[in-house]
Amino acid sequence: MKRILITGATGLIGQEIVEHCHKKQWIVHYLTTSKTKLSSTENYKGFYWNPKQNEIDVKCFEGVDAIINLVGATISKRWTEAYKKEIINSRTQTAKLLRDTIKANDLKIKQIVSASAIGIYEDSLTNYYFENATDLSNSFLGRVVQKWETAVDEFSSLGLIVTKIRIGLVLSEKGGALPEISKPIRFGVGAAFGSGKQWQSWIHLDDLAKLFIAAIEHHYEGIYNAVAPNPVTNKELTRAVAKVLNRPLLLPNIPRFMMKLILGEMHILLFESQRVSSKKVEDSGFHFNFHNLELALNNILR
Repeated sequence: MKRILITGATGLIGQEIVEHCHKKQWIVHYLTTSKTKLSSTENYKGFYWNPKQNEIDVKCFEGVDAIINLVGATISKRWTEAYKKEIINSRTQTAKLLRDTIKANDLKIKQIVSASAIGIYEDSLTNYYFENATDLSNSFLGRVVQKWETAVDEFSSLGLIVTKIRIGLVLSEKGGALPEISKPIRFGVGAAFGSGKQWQSWIHLDDLAKLFIAAIEHHYEGIYNAVAPNPVTNKELTRAVAKVLNRPLLLPNIPRFMMKLILGEMHILLFESQRVSSKKVEDSGFHFNFHNLELALNNILR
């Protein structure tokens, strides 16, 4: 029976991974910055930490085989200069605290599987990105992911297997981007963004959680793109959601300048294009339940 420590366990991805761990009869320890969210059951136990104050309950590591690292302030909030720092620190400071604690206490953790993001790849309508790509983004989001991965790489000096899961657009009815994409379409006011030609490399939440579990079971090492085999353009995604919801698309595409006025620098989340390969994941033996967009949307929206 495995015992896993999860940071960010109460988020969208974290909750799904916890469910999959419990299906496998794995015990989950989780870290939280809120003492009111601490609970203790036979297979789900919370521990307090405060990375800003360098505080962590070392008992969280007791019996733990591997760490799943998901913690990080949401990027779906306006990027003021102060909040940009929080986005970076919430990823790098937390990784450093975990690593320093493992080192100081000579803890025998075998592996860390950390979330990352395909935002590390350069914005391109033509490139097809594999894990060994060197065309990395110089956007704010690209720099965040590079610093995040660098912080996680430090665990290798302690002898841990280091696995980085570069996550694409996560599709779920429980949160993330899809409810925001589908809401205007339901009311007949949906539209693609900009040219609509930008690539969206997506993954169903269930497949994503399964991939984190597989990374631990099969000791994946290095970088893996967490995207389904068939990326689509923004226009194709919008049309597919409208088709599944049986709603018309009547409005012209939404121009970039308009979203920049509304969202500021964060508007790049809607307009950057990364066509990303799932070949390495598939070659590892992983099977996607949702390899086709319409199949995934039917499962989620119907």
